[in-house]
Amino acid sequence: MHLYPYLDLGTIVSALEDRFSDTFLSLKDLPSPYAFKDMQRAVHRIVRAIDQKKTLVLVGDYDVDGVMATAVMKRFFEAIDVPLETIIPNRFHDGYGLSPTVLERVGQADVIVTVDNGIAAIEAAVICQERGIDLIITDHHIVPDIPPEAYAVVDQKQSECTFPYEEVCGAQIAWYLCAALNRELDAGVEMKQYLDMVALAVIADMMPLQHINRAMVIAGLQQMERSVWPFVHAWREEQNKKHLRAEDLSFGLAPLINSAGRLEDAGIALDFVTAPNIYEARSGYARLKTLNDERKRLEQEVTDAAIAQVDEDAAVIVVHGEKWHEGVVGIAAARLVRHFERPAIVLSQNGSVCKGSGRSWRECHLYDLLASQRERMLKFGGHKAAIGMSIDADELTEFVTRLQTQAEQTCSQEETHDPDILGELPFGLISSEMVRFLERFEPYGQANPRPKFITRNVTLAALQTMGAEKNHLRFTFESDGLYLQGVQFKTTATYPVGRQFDVVYTLNENHFRGETTIQLMVEKIVRSNEYS
Repeated sequence: MHLYPYLDLGTIVSALEDRFSDTFLSLKDLPSPYAFKDMQRAVHRIVRAIDQKKTLVLVGDYDVDGVMATAVMKRFFEAIDVPLETIIPNRFHDGYGLSPTVLERVGQADVIVTVDNGIAAIEAAVICQERGIDLIITDHHIVPDIPPEAYAVVDQKQSECTFPYEEVCGAQIAWYLCAALNRELDAGVEMKQYLDMVALAVIADMMPLQHINRAMVIAGLQQMERSVWPFVHAWREEQNKKHLRAEDLSFGLAPLINSAGRLEDAGIALDFVTAPNIYEARSGYARLKTLNDERKRLEQEVTDAAIAQVDEDAAVIVVHGEKWHEGVVGIAAARLVRHFERPAIVLSQNGSVCKGSGRSWRECHLYDLLASQRERMLKFGGHKAAIGMSIDADELTEFVTRLQTQAEQTCSQEETHDPDILGELPFGLISSEMVRFLERFEPYGQANPRPKFITRNVTLAALQTMGAEKNHLRFTFESDGLYLQGVQFKTTATYPVGRQFDVVYTLNENHFRGETTIQLMVEKIVRSNEYS
């Protein structure tokens, strides 16, 4: 149980400013590309290959970060009129990253460059050496104890790297590589034009929206509003928004692009992002929308089956099902986490192997938790908030038993404090002026969450369902004689009108038929004093 402070504008200001130790950086504060270890070596090798008209091959990844990193490189090389062959591995046929299977698809190559992958490609690096291929790895993931042997490795997590920010994504490093090439070649390419793609990757890959990440996302969102790329125009045609927020990308464009790699092949998404004209972009958008709709259906199917298995007393949820679609198990895990408020792992069993993904909750370090059972898994990787793994089905029961014991010791579920709730907010403080003030701290996202508030003893004055499936709710709340509207999406919960509740929410402005009103975006409604 937890007491939250009573808020006024001053305490809200202090709480939000405390998130930024360096106040607000801008693009002029970006570190030099050469702060990355091996960046100069990588650039000189690529320039030499360009001068000698050698074959350059780029290997990306099938998530949003990997697709956007590939797109940035592809667009840049088009701008400097240099051929670049691009390959994005297929999740189902190739597996992750630069693998021996992917190398079978590479014909004659003098230099291979990876983006958003490669730091764990030990076997593939050996094959490259045997074939006389210079391998340049650009990645942002954790460096293994014995890294692959490559011509150059650009990864900010290397111990010898002087780049000052550890949490950047693959597309950012790809952008930095292009910026360094731009300088070395004196090409005169305007690098800001790629920041909309970089911003999408930063948001989708859940990088902390602080420091240079914040600066690049702000610039990227501004760039997206005036973007020259056909894919942005095709997407924005479907949006009814003049100004874009980080959430528009994380909940709108990112899942659309991700759906290709999850269900079929990420090359579909790359073709959309690099479409040469609006007609091909519109066609690509329509195809991705169809895939994303199917992704939603499969996700719901797996989530429903997973919920039926959940042991609500478990410190960490582990569920598995026969041939659940591998492309959606990670999303299903995230939905279980939100629903049950604890870490969750969802596995698909195919034959004798279970493979899947996990998502963490609050401060539980999921990677460390699973690392305690490393010897029982076939493959395992990830970070604090998310993991991927595979395990022999015969090992699963013992694995879960030992994992629960470890989780009970390290991931306590007793604390009800939500660190994203700033405090108790009276309805009397809620105004358009306050909403404008909160906008100063956007973009919100990882490490800079949109501020949540709690108001206690709120009377539910009216309630109605919304949507074709009646799975959204619209509320009228009353507190101290003041009435405010609220909405809650994707819920089947019911609440008695006339009763009092504690409401947890974020603030939003609703624009409808020329009128602007403030509404509460409801996250949770609980009986009064549950949060006291």
